[in-house]
Amino acid sequence: MKIIGKVTEDEKKEIEAIFERKNALYELAKILDADNEALYEKLVKDLAVTNAKYQTWWDDMADKYKWESIENGRWEINFRTCEIILIS
Repeated sequence: MKIIGKVTEDEKKEIEAIFERKNALYELAKILDADNEALYEKLVKDLAVTNAKYQTWWDDMADKYKWESIENGRWEINFRTCEIILIS
């Protein structure tokens, strides 16, 4: 674990909202009955869009701040401090 950078408060709020939505959608997927086809399709589409926004945020911030990366590593954010952590 290594702190490799920091984002602004606004950037943190943006990813935090996406992160919370993503988690809420995954929780909903656990309880949603696939027999309700219309709602299930909406959930799947919303999850795809949210996951794309999540990945885009990380890609954009990595490009902006030139964060260090490693093979098979991943970044996490500390929502309290806005610090970006490299996890190996």
